Amino acid sequence: MKHLYVVGLGPGGAEFMTGQAIQALSRAEVLCGYTVYIDLVRPLFPEKEVFTTPMTQELERCRRALELAQQGKTVAMVCSGDAGVYGMAGPILQMAPEFPDVEIEVVSGVSAALSGAAVLGAPLMHDFCVISLSDLLTPWEVIENRLECAAKGDFSICLYNPSSKKRAGYLARACEILLAHRSPQTVCGWVKNIGREGQESKVLSLEELKGETLDMFTTVFIGASSTQDICGRMVTPRGYERK
Repeated sequence: MKHLYVVGLGPGGAEFMTGQAIQALSRAEVLCGYTVYIDLVRPLFPEKEVFTTPMTQELERCRRALELAQQGKTVAMVCSGDAGVYGMAGPILQMAPEFPDVEIEVVSGVSAALSGAAVLGAPLMHDFCVISLSDLLTPWEVIENRLECAAKGDFSICLYNPSSKKRAGYLARACEILLAHRSPQTVCGWVKNIGREGQESKVLSLEELKGETLDMFTTVFIGASSTQDICGRMVTPRGYERK
């Protein structure tokens, strides 16, 4: 059986992985992935063969995983969070027609939007959207338009990739767009290193968020107009009390 699992690891610790993910990793003979993510699971499966590539070599990584599966090995391509949310499930499935003999199974994981929300409270209890601020693959004009639409729609918003050394001012620019439609006192929050050593979190206002210095390992949450700070926890009411 030529089998390739595309596995979402969640934040990375074993306690955050689904039973299905652990089962897939146990069955795999080869673990493929970005070096940082392989390092998260290597201690759990020290006997496994591994294939890693650094960041920006995603397509090479996906192709190699498919080639190994084509050769008859059971392979797991690992991703942080969920493999289908800014992960490798898309590229793998786009290449799949070139490897018709390989059976591909996507194994879902806990995305940062969900694991980060749990740390902060319940910011995503009502309608929400997820937007990445990385313009490496998406033009900034497109990101800007999506932020504008989300702000007008009064969604709770989860931001991935809020900042980096090359994009130091992107979060502030995003906040400026949102401030055109949201109160400066809108409840927001961020979580860094979700589920890993050094986890940090903070609840603050949208105006305060604009001045924060964050990194790629941080997930940001912008509340809707109804979102509240209840004893230091972000809560977006679902509306049950109106029933």
